[in-house]
Amino acid sequence: MYEKIMIVDDEKEIADLLELYLKNDGFTVYKFYNGSDFLKQLDTVVPDLLLLDIMLPDIDGFAICQKVREKYVFPIIMLTAKVDDSDLIMGLTLGADDYITKPFKPIEVLARVKTQLRRYTRYNQSESVQAEPVQEYNIRGLVINNKTHKCSLYGQNISLTPIEFNILWYLCEHQGNVVSSEELFEAVWGEKFLDNNNTVMTHIGRLREKLQEPARKPKFIKTVWGVGYQIE
Repeated sequence: MYEKIMIVDDEKEIADLLELYLKNDGFTVYKFYNGSDFLKQLDTVVPDLLLLDIMLPDIDGFAICQKVREKYVFPIIMLTAKVDDSDLIMGLTLGADDYITKPFKPIEVLARVKTQLRRYTRYNQSESVQAEPVQEYNIRGLVINNKTHKCSLYGQNISLTPIEFNILWYLCEHQGNVVSSEELFEAVWGEKFLDNNNTVMTHIGRLREKLQEPARKPKFIKTVWGVGYQIE
């Protein structure tokens, strides 16, 4: 295991402890105590995953997350001492894949890192060579291909995170059917859905923005109130 993990956290004790656990598990670790140093290094080395604190001395984590998502799709796990749902929603809206509240156990962070890397690896791997046709949907100008993991709208490429791609693909697979938030969460995240979980809603909102969907009359991802989401 030689995956590259970048840690951006101004709390030295936390960053050092995470570095120790990650290195002991075989990861290559790059550590930064501020956002500026991280962004400079990002021009040279692209990580497989980013552990990003929200409260930094120079640039806040939300701004960094937004900047990273302009170019990269590797997983981002936000770290924060805040317990406000609005921060969770903000992070997910800007493209974060997971969110861990301080204080936390390093072993929990390690488990979350491995989960995100497994998803990211599956997303980037080519499909096995089998006697199957290329998997692709073309829905009124929205084209999504599960072999190349590319998506386009009216011929213009759309940059999707692995989570966003998997949500859209699942909805396309079930075109014409209503998919509940619970089903979508458990299919994409592979975890048990909990009540009052806004994760799916937040990612759907982000997808609609990228598809330039009007809020009141979306053309592709429609909300069936009280039931779930549907691509007709």
